[in-house]
Amino acid sequence: MSQHFSHDVLVIGSGAAGLTLALNLPKSLRIAVISKGELANGSTYWAQGGVAAVLDDTDTVESHVADTLAAGGGLCRDEAVRFTVEHSREAIEWLIAQGVPFTRDEQPDRESGSFEFHLTREGGHSHRRIIHAADATGAAIFNTLLLQARQHPNIELLEQRVAVDLITERKLGRAGDRCLGAYVLDRNTGEVDTFQARFVVLATGGAAKVYLYTSNPDGACGDGIAMAWRAGCRVGNLEFNQFHPTCLYHPLAKSFLITEAIRGEGGLLKLPNGERFMHRFDPREELAPRDIVARAIDHEMKRLGIDCVYLDISHKPAEFIRSHFPTVHERCLDFGIDITREPIPVVPAAHYTCGGVVVDKAGQTDVPGLYAIGETSFTGLHGANRMASNSLLECIVYGRSAAQDIVQKFASTDLPSDLPSWDASQVTDSDEDVIIAHNWDELRRFMWDYVGIVRTSKRLMRAKHRVRLLLSEIDEFYSNYRVSRDLIELRNLATVAELMIRSAMQRKESRGLHYTLDYPRQLPVAFDTILVPSTAGD
Repeated sequence: MSQHFSHDVLVIGSGAAGLTLALNLPKSLRIAVISKGELANGSTYWAQGGVAAVLDDTDTVESHVADTLAAGGGLCRDEAVRFTVEHSREAIEWLIAQGVPFTRDEQPDRESGSFEFHLTREGGHSHRRIIHAADATGAAIFNTLLLQARQHPNIELLEQRVAVDLITERKLGRAGDRCLGAYVLDRNTGEVDTFQARFVVLATGGAAKVYLYTSNPDGACGDGIAMAWRAGCRVGNLEFNQFHPTCLYHPLAKSFLITEAIRGEGGLLKLPNGERFMHRFDPREELAPRDIVARAIDHEMKRLGIDCVYLDISHKPAEFIRSHFPTVHERCLDFGIDITREPIPVVPAAHYTCGGVVVDKAGQTDVPGLYAIGETSFTGLHGANRMASNSLLECIVYGRSAAQDIVQKFASTDLPSDLPSWDASQVTDSDEDVIIAHNWDELRRFMWDYVGIVRTSKRLMRAKHRVRLLLSEIDEFYSNYRVSRDLIELRNLATVAELMIRSAMQRKESRGLHYTLDYPRQLPVAFDTILVPSTAGD
């Protein structure tokens, strides 16, 4: 039997962005945080590198802003970059106050007033400004925020709950466009429950699972982007999908990321014969932005017909490697690779969705009462290419900002009522789930082949044709059978894949993460790619 739930704020997603927002709301509010699997299954937990912020006296807001704008390929929104960077220190101070165990500097320079925590440097940054907890920063942040959330009297943490769709006034045939809640599949009961709320927050992460090879966990299916699109929200810059240059290449190593910080601390990229190659692609060599490094690796792999390249930090002292990169060191040892003595085999993999749901500085979408924060959103911070470690910063800054906006609007916002239950009267149990598996596999393979690191107009046209056939099949399946997590994720992933393809086809240039052989040059003027739901059939 399905149930009805009522909360002041419904947060869909349990990563850094969602938990930050929940913890910045007053304790008097009734808050539900839902996760479609276990709470720790999101991308936050697996983030290794750290959080970029202006923390040391030798660094400046202007420098961090300039670095971000340079990495963004002329598409960053200046006001979003400045807003994020100007709030970076207070975001870190808030995390420290929550108890996040960032790595401290063993030899701080007290005379110059250096920050007491160890700061590292990553690609694209001109200063050491990455605060971290060894090489498991995401886990440290997540575990700390989760502990705080469990102690919060009015935060309800619900696992195994898969959001199916948002409930809006427009969808119910009522006057207005406000978001009223969401239909949510309870995987424990198989029933779709109704969650009504004054405010709904999408913090569902990105959509890198649309690609065959990804560093992301299985849940990164673009759920929030797809739900927001169906609810009437614009999306922006979805052609910019960041491929992390260095994922561990091993048949048993599923989606294990080799942190950017290894290159920041002197790691060298090499061909199988030990030859370095990054100097041929960029004067910054291994510290070039991720898009340049990923394309360079992709180029060398295709040129030589090799399966991977190698990341070598074995020239550093073994104790330095073990203390700075304990997670990578131990994980590689599990596969018989001792990174203190030998190089790491690596390949690029889909890592981050730079575009998303269009929002303002408070994370407010086009639909009243609906917010999007973290990787789900398009704030304008990342432009055509996200700079390393700005993503966790965005989660914290916008999570706090959205919470403040909700508080300001709370008194004037009524709790919705009389929402209809999910109608499952016309559907049956499926005996053809193999179709879901086949469609899932086909989608991820043609997205990798046709909408990957290097694109062409012909490849994009092929992808567009294939995805529309898949969407037709999926819609028919969705209309006739009971929903499951696999079906919901496939539906969302196919929706976002089509949006990515449409966005890529509109960009007649190469810029940042979007590189096409048919338009290899960058246009003199940069424009965002904004898609509007009313043009969905274009």
